[in-house]
Amino acid sequence: MNLEEYFKRIGFHGSYEKLDLATLKLIHKQHVMSIPFENLSIHCGEKIIMDLEVIFNKIVRSSRGGWCLENNFLFGWVLREMGYNTTTLGSRVFYSTVNDFGPDDTHLINKVVIDGKAYITDVSFGVSSQVWEPLELISGKDQPQAAGVFRLIDKGDMWVLEKTGRKPEVVNPEFASSSLVNRKEKKQIYGFTLVPRDADHFFETSHTLQTDPSSLFTNKSICSLQTPAGFRALIGWTYSEVTYKPVEGVDVLDMRDIPDDEIEQILKENFNVKLQKKLKPENKKACYTI
Repeated sequence: MNLEEYFKRIGFHGSYEKLDLATLKLIHKQHVMSIPFENLSIHCGEKIIMDLEVIFNKIVRSSRGGWCLENNFLFGWVLREMGYNTTTLGSRVFYSTVNDFGPDDTHLINKVVIDGKAYITDVSFGVSSQVWEPLELISGKDQPQAAGVFRLIDKGDMWVLEKTGRKPEVVNPEFASSSLVNRKEKKQIYGFTLVPRDADHFFETSHTLQTDPSSLFTNKSICSLQTPAGFRALIGWTYSEVTYKPVEGVDVLDMRDIPDDEIEQILKENFNVKLQKKLKPENKKACYTI
């Protein structure tokens, strides 16, 4: 594993002699624009392993993406190799169906301290909840980004990430009432504490998310990649191209279903994902919006 290979994978050609916020922002954005958030291994009969060399070979050398336990784990390694003061944290995802945070740390993020200021980096939540740049760890501050206005709120027992977005404008009438369309302009995304976590904190969670019949990730095949204008997503057979239009106050969603024989081509051309095994797309009923 080496940094040069990773930088080539994300298209980063600058200097990283300065361990400053500008460099961190650039690498963070290049990662989310180059490496998809995806769980396709689960639907290809592959096991996802929290081993850095395995993850590096998959994401950097084999033209794949990964979920947070891969992408953010890898990104934390990159930041430490570069010399950034980096701490791994665990977070609990907010579920609107129960109006509460999940009981376990199912999402891995990283905290970076630069010149005495702390920032949260997260290169792997995907779709419209994906931050493009690190968020300053300061309570209640509006932090506008392409997807909307993000805020970190100190609740005392934990920090909460929330986002105020825009109204969806669905181009295709047949998808106007799709359950994939997020209609909540303000939402909570996840909550976290500042307790440092090692990789083994997530081992059991990783296994459960890949095998539990009630897990979102066993019920839906997901691939999402950020673009300069918004993001692309393939959920089961439904392909979406989303364009952010902040001036108009809307996100424009162009959605269509893809036949089985075009899935592989869509993944290669629109996500730069090359699968070694046959994908079985899945889109069972589970609460998930883009």
